[in-house]
Amino acid sequence: MVQTDIIIVGGGAAGCYAAVTAARRGKTVLLLEGNDRIGHKLSITGKGRCNVTNACDCDTLTANIARNSRFLYSAFSKCMPEDVMAFFEAEGVPLKVERGRRVFPESDRAQDIVDALKRAMRQAGVQVVHKRVTDLMTEDGKCVGVRCGDTAYSAASVLIATGGVSYPRTGSKGDGYRFAEQAGHRIITPQPSLIPLETVETYPADLSGLSLKQVKLTVKRGKKVCFSEQGEMLFTHFGVSGPLVLSASAMMDPAHATEYKLFIDMKPALTPEQLDTRIQRDFAEQPNKILGNAMGKLLPSSLIPVMIQQTGLSIALRIHDMTKGQRLQLGATMKALPLTIKGMRPIAEAIVTRGGVSVREVDPSTMQSKLCAGLYFAGEVLDVDAYTGGYNLQIAFATGYSAGLAMSAS
Repeated sequence: MVQTDIIIVGGGAAGCYAAVTAARRGKTVLLLEGNDRIGHKLSITGKGRCNVTNACDCDTLTANIARNSRFLYSAFSKCMPEDVMAFFEAEGVPLKVERGRRVFPESDRAQDIVDALKRAMRQAGVQVVHKRVTDLMTEDGKCVGVRCGDTAYSAASVLIATGGVSYPRTGSKGDGYRFAEQAGHRIITPQPSLIPLETVETYPADLSGLSLKQVKLTVKRGKKVCFSEQGEMLFTHFGVSGPLVLSASAMMDPAHATEYKLFIDMKPALTPEQLDTRIQRDFAEQPNKILGNAMGKLLPSSLIPVMIQQTGLSIALRIHDMTKGQRLQLGATMKALPLTIKGMRPIAEAIVTRGGVSVREVDPSTMQSKLCAGLYFAGEVLDVDAYTGGYNLQIAFATGYSAGLAMSAS
């Protein structure tokens, strides 16, 4: 049997950060990773650029947590975005802050973040073994180690940082849920979050690849507004994606996805009256043109025929023949282009997993299990998730840091 102070299961953001935190405080740390490399999912986040964190204050941070934000207060008090930024810059990775306070490595290379964590672990003396954990070892209500097949590893503290079930090709296969259940924990059903949406309407396929900037997306379930924000989104062959859509999905119940409707406001800076004035001005300059050729200043060219079709007008309608009612209807559609949700994409395509280990059974100040002494959880395996913008990685680093501190003090 191999003996060490601390075992960390999972070599992602939370596990690596916890490993460095504990090892720098004099503990012997063994990190077990089933993949043949560390930080596989981290290396592909942000389209390979890695949105490390969000350079915001605590109030903004917690406001962007979709579920169980109160559970994270203690972790954030110990590890804020500026602490994460200072860590990586001290490890030789210059950072930059972009629109929306999103933090990226100056190199735009996610691998630089992974390499910094690997370097920090190596310098702190963390031992990394590439084996998949198969079971927890418990005795008298306490976690005393793990098994990797026939090999047993013993430790006073075990941290589960295996992630959720999104992007399974990176190793996130839900093992952590099984380990938690072995220790008596309740698992909140894993569901997709931050995921593209499929639509009943087929016109998004005709617009596939078109990115909309500075539009407002509103999501309704019946008459209730569930989400309404301004930003960017993208049409795809199956529906819609992009930052706005991903954030909106975090506010939707996947089990009732078909009950939601989306409305895209193409001109959020204008009131309906101001938009009508703008339309009248544009049309007055070209009264003899057909409608399909007169909207070039109002919308992207590929969107014009779709917008006209959705309004119920003819693309060949002459501007001078257009009634006030038709013009107002066009403006109304531009302010609320409708889409009906058919469903969410498969959970394997989700950026993060909603659900996981119930936070009611985990100590928020230490990340230690309330049911099994010596067992800790950090990162996406917990039932906490956030919107896009670096917030989910901040959760991983903060919970990993809290667990690392607690384990090194135990």
